[in-house]
Amino acid sequence: MPTHGTPADLTPVRPWGIGRLAPYPTTLKLPYATVTIDPTTQLGVFRDLQGQTVEMGKHGTSSGTETSTATNLDSQPDQGHDQDSEQD
Repeated sequence: MPTHGTPADLTPVRPWGIGRLAPYPTTLKLPYATVTIDPTTQLGVFRDLQGQTVEMGKHGTSSGTETSTATNLDSQPDQGHDQDSEQD
């Protein structure tokens, strides 16, 4: 039966994750102070410290559809599908 040493007999080992640590990146001052949701459009409204609306740039939207086809209802290998998408 192995004997276990006392804490004074143990050799300290450097934790494996220590080498992965790095300083936090430099923080940036954001151009807005608050974000609220417009009840009509359900979009975020960004405001600066003076309460003025800040334009945060345009983001595209996309939508897509997918249809599934089967030529043989009693076997899986005869299936196919097609896809399309739109983005603005």
